[in-house]
Amino acid sequence: MKKKSRIILTAAAVLLVGPVLLTAQQTDKGKFVKRDNPFYDQVKKELAEYYEKKESEKERTYFKMDLEGREFPTNMKKYETFWHNPVEPQARTSTCWSFATTSYLESDIYRLHGLKIKLSQMFVVYHEYLEKAAGFVASRGESYFPAGSEANAVTKIIKKYGIVPYEHYSGKKDGIPFHDHSRLHRELADFLEGVKKTGAWNREAVLDTVKAIMNHYLGKPPAVFVWEGRRYNPKSFTERYLQLNPDDYVDILSYLQQPFYEKVEYEVPDNWWHDKSYHNVPLEVFMDTLKSVVQKGYSVAIGGDVSEPGYNAMKEVAVIPTFDIPREYIDDHARQFRFSNRTTTDDHGIHIVGYGVFDGDWWFVIKDSGSGARNGENVGYRFIREDYVKLKFMDFMVHRSAVEGLLEKFN
Repeated sequence: MKKKSRIILTAAAVLLVGPVLLTAQQTDKGKFVKRDNPFYDQVKKELAEYYEKKESEKERTYFKMDLEGREFPTNMKKYETFWHNPVEPQARTSTCWSFATTSYLESDIYRLHGLKIKLSQMFVVYHEYLEKAAGFVASRGESYFPAGSEANAVTKIIKKYGIVPYEHYSGKKDGIPFHDHSRLHRELADFLEGVKKTGAWNREAVLDTVKAIMNHYLGKPPAVFVWEGRRYNPKSFTERYLQLNPDDYVDILSYLQQPFYEKVEYEVPDNWWHDKSYHNVPLEVFMDTLKSVVQKGYSVAIGGDVSEPGYNAMKEVAVIPTFDIPREYIDDHARQFRFSNRTTTDDHGIHIVGYGVFDGDWWFVIKDSGSGARNGENVGYRFIREDYVKLKFMDFMVHRSAVEGLLEKFN
């Protein structure tokens, strides 16, 4: 009787206490936390340091002109300069041609109409890729497709498509700090290589895919937008607000491989559409014309080679060293020799925004979107002596009103 009572009392206690215990039990929850693995972080860090050290031990060196102890005119205040927008780095895009030429057009719009505006470099790049893709289809994959192009590609694009303010199309998505076209380049190239391999030469289908790729990386350019309270499309903005006529701009070229005083093709890969509107002149005329137009107050978009030993990013200057060629020997033949053996290329486009004469030498201030120009005290600018321009810069763009007398010599 006592044992049975004990069992009944124990069962009653369980029934009474059990719900209390179940009610008091804590329920588990989850939360988001950052990955935490200090040892693996240390592994990555030490491996990175190891490989960086190994790479630095075999790091390539470059033969450059020794400028230590040399003084050059790098004080911007001593130059005559033209209005221009602040320098924006092209970063990882290989589109110096668009950065330099849109900058030049901004300055020329100010010269003509007093308007201060920043234009969209990437609007031009977007449509240039469309033109290149169309050319790729038309040539069955034989035309040039990398990112490079020429200054007159910008006026060609603006004439056909117009342009928009930078504010309405920066070409940078998702808050990315710098332009980066590395994935864009790769995806476009892979797609077009596939088109070529399969023979899928449907122009509209190719262009639709190219647009989709660019819309993903750059964003879709605006078809209409509002500027200062008025509604525009890219063409009406160009014509009515900017009052910009792309046909007013001409390219002056100098090389021996084609006749002087004729409009010729600039025979470089970046002139992928084989434009034949370059005005070819002797070197002395080229240099005299360049000096004349900047003295008149015109800025200039100019293209040439910046890979020489006398082009020093950290010292902010470009000069021709005597161990290359003494300045008095720079002529049409020295220039052509380097172009023909491909030690002179059209590897960079820049914007001349000023000039000065020091100790009898002409110097030009260039606004440079390239990464090398982000070093030194004058960030985004370089100072180029006339001998460097004379030997290594092949062509420049300017408003035709600056060179009317020269143009009269052409048919």
